[in-house]
Parts: sequence; C-alpha cells; structure tokens
Amino acid sequence: MVITGIHVASYGKDFKEEYRLIDLLEDINKIDGIERIRLGSIEPLLITEEFIERLKKLEKICHHFHLSLQSGCTETLKRMNRRYKIEEFEEIVNRLRKVYTDVILTTDIIVGFPGETDEEFEITYEFLRKIKFYKMHIFKYSPRKGTKAAIMKNQVSGDIKELRSKRLLELSDKNENEYLSIYLNQEVEVLFEEQEKDFYKGHTSNYIMVKMKSKEDISNKVEKVKIIDKEDLCLIAAK
Repeated sequence: MVITGIHVASYGKDFKEEYRLIDLLEDINKIDGIERIRLGSIEPLLITEEFIERLKKLEKICHHFHLSLQSGCTETLKRMNRRYKIEEFEEIVNRLRKVYTDVILTTDIIVGFPGETDEEFEITYEFLRKIKFYKMHIFKYSPRKGTKAAIMKNQVSGDIKELRSKRLLELSDKNENEYLSIYLNQEVEVLFEEQEKDFYKGHTSNYIMVKMKSKEDISNKVEKVKIIDKEDLCLIAAK
C-alpha cells in the first residue's frame, strides 16, 4: 500500500478529533493482508523525534523515504519559501539513518531557481554529495505565469540550467550504482509486481528495483532471492 497525496504530512489537520498521519499508519499496520506500507513524497519536517519513535515500531513500513528537498543551499530555500534550513534537513536524514540501517532516501532538486548563483549551486552540489541520496529527481526551473518566482530578478539562463542538471544527474547515477553494488551476493525479499518479457520486476522493502527470470508466475508475490548482478541501475536476482 502506498500512502500518497498533495501534502501527506497535513493528513488529519482538518479533523475535529486528533488523528494524524502516524495514527493512520499505526491502524493500517494492524490490517491483515497488507504486506507493506510505503509513504509517498513527504515534507522533511514531518520526521520529528516523536514521529520516528512511533514509526519504527511498525514492521510493515518500507524503509524508503522520498524527502522533498528542492535545494541544498539555505539561501536558495529561503527564496523558494521553504521552512527548513539544510542543517535541519541533515539532522532529519541522520535521524532516519540511525533508526533504519538499510534506509533508502530519494529526493527532488530544482536547478536554476531565480537568483541561484554559481556559488549557491556549488553549496547545493557539495551538500548532496555529502548526504548521498540513493536517487535524485532533477528538475530545471521553468517560470509559471502568476507565480512570484516568474517575476523575480536574476533569472538563470537555459544553458546554465542544463549544465547544472547534467552534473546532478551524473552524481545521482554514481550514488545509485554504489548503493546497488552493496547488494551483490546478498539475499533480499522482493515483492514482484509486473512482468517484462522473460523477467518479473519488483521492489525490495526499501524500494530498490529487482528483476528475475522465472517460469512460475510470481506476480504480487514476495520472494526471497539472491542478488547476482546489476544492470541499467537495476538489481538482477536468482532463486
């Protein structure tokens, strides 16, 4: 089961009685037949000490968190009207990695937001290199009519956005390859979800893609498999 929405962290705030996202997750965790619970994109500030203390007790929670960062530079985040600083974000990352040793973290990054200087981008790059996300989804800022950002001064040129995007995509691929290498010769549990030619494809509990050949129909089944190789940013498994 995937819990997703426009703003997942706000779940329950409009209810008359106190019932928040963590309460919902605790109740879903009790339901027979649900093997895994995965959170969609969430605001970093949701991951408080209290939230993580309750979350870590739920055995069905997938150890994958997509944290919407947008930039690794606090000054850029201010112009984006984000409510956190990179120091706070790093603390949240450390909190998750302390609780879940196999946690996989992914994020969204916007390059070329108005006013993003070369120096600010380099701060972002170094922060992302330090955090070492499993995967980063990189977006080049595009003005939207009616938004404050569209009329901001110091709009960044398309050529610069392209160069910055390329650098971060290369970093993301490098990180992903290094993470995948850790799993070679390891046994993992995979929920196989779809068939693609001779392969069945699915995800580990921390949301790494795995594919395996099988004569048996293993769709929607959790199988314990051994990782024997990696190819095109995907793990290859065998029984």
